[in-house]
Amino acid sequence: MVDPTSDLGEDVTEENAPTCETCGEPIINEPTHRVITWIEDDEVRAAHFCDEDCRRSWTE
Repeated sequence: MVDPTSDLGEDVTEENAPTCETCGEPIINEPTHRVITWIEDDEVRAAHFCDEDCRRSWTE
């Protein structure tokens, strides 16, 4: 897992990159990368998206 406090794109490879919840593509050095976080069952959850269109599709 990539350190979430690291600089954008630092040490990110296709193997450890997050994948888009909508299209499944790995997100590597994407300036359009979006993340939604929420609390569920007393745990922090996160969903990654490659762009705003994928994020919008997931929430609709």
